Amino acid sequence: MKAAKANAPKDGVAWFGWVLAGVFALSPLLGWLGPLGFAPIAALGGLLTIHGARVDREHRAAALAILVLVTWALASMAWSPFRAEKLENATGLKLVAQGVLYWALFYAGARASADTRAMALRVLVWGMAALGLVLAIEAMTRAGLYQALRTAIGDPIRPDLAVRNVAQGGFVLAVLTPAAAVASTRTGCGVWPIVLMAAGIAGASLSLAADAPILALVVSVLFGLAVYRWPVVAPRVLGGMAALLFLTAPGVVWLTRKLGWFQEVEASVSLSWSQRMGYWRHAGDWIGDHPLRGWGLEASREFAPGIILHPHNAALQIWLELGLIGAMSAAVFWGAVLAGLSRPERDVGRAAAAATAGAYLVFSAVSFGVWQEWWLALGAVAAAACMALLHQPAVEKRPA
Repeated sequence: MKAAKANAPKDGVAWFGWVLAGVFALSPLLGWLGPLGFAPIAALGGLLTIHGARVDREHRAAALAILVLVTWALASMAWSPFRAEKLENATGLKLVAQGVLYWALFYAGARASADTRAMALRVLVWGMAALGLVLAIEAMTRAGLYQALRTAIGDPIRPDLAVRNVAQGGFVLAVLTPAAAVASTRTGCGVWPIVLMAAGIAGASLSLAADAPILALVVSVLFGLAVYRWPVVAPRVLGGMAALLFLTAPGVVWLTRKLGWFQEVEASVSLSWSQRMGYWRHAGDWIGDHPLRGWGLEASREFAPGIILHPHNAALQIWLELGLIGAMSAAVFWGAVLAGLSRPERDVGRAAAAATAGAYLVFSAVSFGVWQEWWLALGAVAAAACMALLHQPAVEKRPA
């Protein structure tokens, strides 16, 4: 391993950092104007760094879980009621490409040279600070900047739709903030970028009708503090909790419905949350029909009006479509990712990685479909940022 690193061409190692810098530089713009753009950008980043991809011992369990999940997803297309009419809708084939390319982008964070990695992390810090500032302004003006831009390019938009579109930037910011915040301290960027990131998340949640980002921020802070305070035990406990979440999600729905708690909550929450809970209730019913094999990849799209597109819960969607095998693969993946952060010494970089996982899990539990391309791509960008951060030492303090 050491010999391979010593013989690696310096320009090739530096190249990984430049690619990451490019991806990070585009991330705030995509977060504000078009999150769907994360899919092609992350894929291009993976393609440009694919020659550096590898699977080391530390990440072998997570890689194996991804391989099993994708393989079973491809097999399940044989019995899925969903049929892709266009190649762009062939989710199974895209998962294969995404698995390879996104893994390459993730590993670029470890393969980048020290100088270019630090530069890429600074780009991430100031990019997320800029996104936070823009979202804070949008929160005060009810997406005024976004509406002005759309009007200027001859494509005006209704104010309510503008608010909804801009609010998605809060999800992007919440997922990338943990790594960016710690990178701000490790690369000497200071505290102000962190303040702007927090302001953007708060603005998106409190004024742009997106309550999930603030919830994700709270959970990510708790995850990060726990891993920093108990660096050995906390990652293992959080990994076990994440795995248990994916394994027991249908049972939780069934049990709470049997006790009547589910119905009481569903009747008392806001419309958006009651719709989500309705999807979860229907998903629980249909999971019981094929609990072992599942209904097949993307079968959720065929259950309207009970479920529109997907159940808005990653664990239930995987159970519904891929059954027990899919759920076990997801459980192993998240368990390995979080438990793998366990170390004897405290490190804010690993705390940031745990915080990122916490934010991503929150959104996966209440908002997005498992196979949404931009959402998977954002996860890859966040993972690459965490990998780069874990290999970035703290800035050295020099005497005056």
